[in-house]
Amino acid sequence: MTQIVQFSSPHCVEVVDQPAGDLGPGQVRVRTSYSGISAGTELTAYRGTNPYLNRSWDPAQRLFVDDASGLTYPVAGFGYSEVGELVEVAPDVADDPAVPPVGAQVWGIWGHRGEAVLPAAAVRGRAVPEGLDPIAATFARVGAVALNAVLAADVHLGETVAVFGQGVLGLLATRLVRLSGGTVVAVDTVPGRLEKAQEYGAAAALDARDGTVGPQLRRLTDGRGADVAIEISGSYPALHEAIRAVAPDGRVVAAGFYQGDGAGLRLGDEFHHNRVQLICSQIGGVPPAVAGRWDQSRLNRTFLQLAVDRQIDPVGLVSHIVPVEEAAEAYRMLDRRPHEALQVVLKFS
Repeated sequence: MTQIVQFSSPHCVEVVDQPAGDLGPGQVRVRTSYSGISAGTELTAYRGTNPYLNRSWDPAQRLFVDDASGLTYPVAGFGYSEVGELVEVAPDVADDPAVPPVGAQVWGIWGHRGEAVLPAAAVRGRAVPEGLDPIAATFARVGAVALNAVLAADVHLGETVAVFGQGVLGLLATRLVRLSGGTVVAVDTVPGRLEKAQEYGAAAALDARDGTVGPQLRRLTDGRGADVAIEISGSYPALHEAIRAVAPDGRVVAAGFYQGDGAGLRLGDEFHHNRVQLICSQIGGVPPAVAGRWDQSRLNRTFLQLAVDRQIDPVGLVSHIVPVEEAAEAYRMLDRRPHEALQVVLKFS
């Protein structure tokens, strides 16, 4: 038997036992060490707001359709930030040089479960790099999300980039923008996160609670406004403020997972009058301008190499390492008291 975290219903988390699967041809078995909670995405299932709970995604049309739900409770094994030990490899893939050896720590996506049987392709080339803390490797996917947003922002040396939202993704984006040559103005409503943003390279930090971010950014930039803004919190009012913050003909990258109707977003205001470019960044694809050179694998490898080279410190964002048995309280904290946490990691025994 192995443990698995499931959302049994909205706001109800249980850790249940599940039979360990049999290993078949072309498969490997991984025993989980750590699994990071991606609060933005996972809270949509925890709260019951995820669009897949009410509609289904038609991949042929690239549309959500109303005839069925793509996700139903209990939702088991959500999550996409795992690290574990490779404990068994099927004989037919044992000699594959890209499959790490038994005993290696590997990173990947198999959800919050103590053990997983996966296709060998899921771990090919995914050994945790030598010298890297395995907890850092749980950031491979979320790091790729942040890097994808920065690529979409098309940051140039000397430009001012406002990053709205200084949770885990926002702090990673702040550091990546700084490494790309941009000057970061961090925006959030939580003072502690704004302090952390300055540790990660922000030149200035603005508290969004007073509603004056747009005017403040103009004062910081000789009246221009930011060259580009990245909105990565998933808040419609924050997206509206990001639009207000950029210069005429500026860019706004919408990288958050927005839920429900767009309350607080007024597209007839600065968006219309300043001809703002609004660009979506979503991990399902890289920006079109770099699609010939970048893909998901390169995003992951680049982020992990930055961590190996100590250009970025993912582990410094971990605020809580929680035994998986206490997962329900971890989600409750992220939902009700988000200011108390940054990255929460579940530890499996």
